[in-house]
Amino acid sequence: MSRDILGWRKLFGVMGPSTNTVVQPDYDMLRPAGVTNHYSRIFTPDSDAVSNESFRAGIAVISGNTMDAVRSVMTCHPDYLVMGMSAITFFGGRKGADDFVAQVRDVSGLGISIGRHSCTAALNAFGGIRRIAVLTPYWPVMNAEVARYFGDMGFSVVRDIALQCRSWTGIAQVTPAECVAALKRLDGDDVDAIVQVGTNLSMIRVAAAAELWLGKPVLAINTATYWHALRANGIAEKREGCGRIFEEH
Repeated sequence: MSRDILGWRKLFGVMGPSTNTVVQPDYDMLRPAGVTNHYSRIFTPDSDAVSNESFRAGIAVISGNTMDAVRSVMTCHPDYLVMGMSAITFFGGRKGADDFVAQVRDVSGLGISIGRHSCTAALNAFGGIRRIAVLTPYWPVMNAEVARYFGDMGFSVVRDIALQCRSWTGIAQVTPAECVAALKRLDGDDVDAIVQVGTNLSMIRVAAAAELWLGKPVLAINTATYWHALRANGIAEKREGCGRIFEEH
């Protein structure tokens, strides 16, 4: 069978919010030779007044446009799909995640890696992790949904921080120093691992470095999701400098 000249191993269709400026370069940084990423933007009006009260409504708009992005990327005939947004996949606990995957499969006929199931797979790959802390750029109403999901999957969220970014584009403006300060506040002897959620928050390098001085797994969601997509497609290359999950599993 003829193969794509550049994507001779796999073509990944990636869906992400139109306001997101981090996930695309993150995934391109993680991709090995022969795998190509084809980005389909989910129409997302930006807002400079995101709040705890308005967060759900904003996510509902993004969710309503997601399947249009799936249909759009299918025109390049990808082999597999990767979800470049985490918030809409965390609503509804484990059932909500499974329902989202089923909906995408109904539209595309393809498998998909989503952030929350990818993080669960990564945590389970390390083994022995039950107590976690969570960092997000979101608001408390969303962090409650993240904690609900991880609870459904057998983990206990000991602590969480919602950075409460006021706009979708503003998430990409959170500095590494702010992320490091948050990780230090989250860490403790009662935490087995730290998970960062929110694909527009630049955390791949910060999380990998934090693992060295915290001495425990620190999962950036973009790392976990792309790792999961590669492993789901039989691509097992390891990659240095992007976190223990890529180096050890």
